[in-house]
Amino acid sequence: QVQLVESGGGLVQAGGSLRLSCSASGRIYSVNTMRWYRQVAGKPRELVATISYEGVTSYTDSVKGRFTISRDDAKFASYLQMDSVQHEDTGGYICNADIDLLDMMGGSQGEYTYWGQGTQVTVSS
Repeated sequence: QVQLVESGGGLVQAGGSLRLSCSASGRIYSVNTMRWYRQVAGKPRELVATISYEGVTSYTDSVKGRFTISRDDAKFASYLQMDSVQHEDTGGYICNADIDLLDMMGGSQGEYTYWGQGTQVTVSS
């Protein structure tokens, strides 16, 4: 019913920048909290950044001052601007969102959490 698709990953040199995008599609009434996670092999999935429906943001300590999460509600999208990237930022970046589904009457069917497939970011030194 709903899909999250990430894009924008790739290879970047340390100190450089990258912008990740996450787009939701399907029977959407509203997109609420949106998040970006990072997955590194052999480590637990880490919550990197969060943005609420009202635009309130939070970040894990290691990316504060370097990463910026934003959203475009008209496009059901979120973005992760990654600046001054470090080797430790390497990993699979996965989008997550709490989404109210659209019911047959045009209202909300309830809130569900969805995950994207992820996009790989590799930082070279």
